[in-house]
Amino acid sequence: MTAVFPYPTIFGDVELKVVSASVDNRELPYAMISAADRAVALHQAGRGAWERARLRLSVTFPEEEISSGPWSDVVFLAVLSEKATNARTTAVLSRSADGTMQGTIELDSVAHLRRATLGVSVVATVEGVAGRLVGSAVQDWYVDLKASTPARQREIEIVEVDFKEGDLEWLRPYKESAWIVETTGDVPTVYLNTGAVEGLIAALRGSGGSPGERMLRDLAATQIAQDAWTAMFHTAVSDLDTDEDGTPVLPKGWRESVLRSMLPDVLPGRQPTDALYEIAERRAKGYGWAEIQTGVQFAAGRRSRATRNLTNAVRSVQNLEGAGGPR
Repeated sequence: MTAVFPYPTIFGDVELKVVSASVDNRELPYAMISAADRAVALHQAGRGAWERARLRLSVTFPEEEISSGPWSDVVFLAVLSEKATNARTTAVLSRSADGTMQGTIELDSVAHLRRATLGVSVVATVEGVAGRLVGSAVQDWYVDLKASTPARQREIEIVEVDFKEGDLEWLRPYKESAWIVETTGDVPTVYLNTGAVEGLIAALRGSGGSPGERMLRDLAATQIAQDAWTAMFHTAVSDLDTDEDGTPVLPKGWRESVLRSMLPDVLPGRQPTDALYEIAERRAKGYGWAEIQTGVQFAAGRRSRATRNLTNAVRSVQNLEGAGGPR
């Protein structure tokens, strides 16, 4: 969804490119930058500890539109942010000899956790009001602090850890849970508790086995997926930005993907813009929110293929009973 502004904005494309990257003044190989995936991988083998990364940026834009449009004092800002840590860094870009906007932006490792988002905002004075957003990069980049290979988007992280005895102390209150879904970061994470249910991790890792083992694996994976979809949806709608009119704006990253996928089932027959607005209204005003949960449950169930996997499990049980049980 594209936000609608009550003033003129740029129609042409603003394109961001990371030209190079360095860590502690040491240039990274260009293989750590993927223009196709719009991603930068900052983790270097044998050098997990570093202090500061510097990214050199280049931005192309519709020059004629910028120069002749109904605005003045146009500024290109590079914006590096990560919701998991509330970190936000900006840098002003300047025009280069080749007509692009160029500059550098720095990332301090202590201010970030996993995966930062890098974008460009174009601000200007419009109709006498300074600092108005008139454009932004068509697509953001991702800057991954943990990856050694640049990739656009990881769907979800799976982490196996003992909730009771492991290194992650925040998981200890959940030691009786088989898994926990965490969605505060830039990549949703499912933590599987290795100490909760004996044999569960081995079953989830397997690919064959007896009919009973396959049934257990499918049902456990289905429940984990349904929990993950539900948690991701609620996180995605819980922290929506709004435009100047107060209209909610579709978030970026995995939150956008989740909402685009689930909204048609949560509120059928509505355009994504209308569905998002209604959900925000219900949450803010406290009416009809319980009804939304039915749609969320249905949408999560469809994406985790709950009905199909449950049907397969019932058939497996019936076949086992018809054959006299497992041998």
